[in-house]
Amino acid sequence: MHEFLFGTFPYIAITVMIVGSIARYERDPFTWKSSSSQLLRRKQLIIGSSLFHVGVLGILAGHFVGLLTPIAIFDAIGVSHGAKQMLAVVAGGIFGIMALVGGAMLFHRRWTDPRIRKTSSFADIAILAMLLAQLILGLGTIFSSLGHLDGHEMVKFMSWAQGIIFFDGAAASYIADVALVFKLHILLGLTIFLAFPFTRLVHMLSAPVRYFVRPGYQIVRSRRKSN
Repeated sequence: MHEFLFGTFPYIAITVMIVGSIARYERDPFTWKSSSSQLLRRKQLIIGSSLFHVGVLGILAGHFVGLLTPIAIFDAIGVSHGAKQMLAVVAGGIFGIMALVGGAMLFHRRWTDPRIRKTSSFADIAILAMLLAQLILGLGTIFSSLGHLDGHEMVKFMSWAQGIIFFDGAAASYIADVALVFKLHILLGLTIFLAFPFTRLVHMLSAPVRYFVRPGYQIVRSRRKSN
C-alpha cells in the first residue's frame, strides 16, 4: 500500500491535474474562472484573500525550491541541511499561519453568509476545506521537524520529490519511516492535485496574455438616433 500511495498515486494525481486542466480549458473555457463574489462582504474578502494568497504563494515557492533543488546545489553554496531545515520551519510557519488565518476568514465568509452560500458550489466549499486541512497538517509537521533540526529528515522528502520527477522506482522507500503527519500532508496534497481541474483552483494557471495581443478597437453600441 505504501508503494502505491507514494510511488504510483503521485503519477495518477499529476496526470489527472495536467490532462484534466487542458481538457477543461478546451471544452469549457467559460468555466475557467474564480467565480468572484467580491460585491458581498468586500472588506472580509480583501483581508482574507490577501493573507491567504500571499501565504499560499510563499508556501508554494518554498516547497518548489526546497524540494526540487538538487541537494548538490545546497552543498555547493554552503547551505547546510540544518540551516535549510530551520529556514523551512520559520518561513513555512509564517506563511502557513498567514494562509490559515486568511483561509479561515474566507471559509467563514462563504459558509455563514446565506447570499454567498447560495452562489457557491459544493466544490467551492470542499476545496477550501481541503486547503485548510492541508495548512493545518503542514503547520503540524513543524513540531515533528523541530525534533530533526539536523535537516537529514528533510533530505528524505527532497529525495522522494526528485525521485518522483525523475521516475525513480525506489522513490516511495525514501519516506517509508517518516512521521505519519508528513505522510498525511503528502497524500492530501496529491488529492488536491487530483481535484484541481474540477475546481476554481484552475484560475491559478491563468495569465492575461491575450490582453497584450487583443485587437486595438472596441465595438460600442449606442441608443442615440443618427441625424
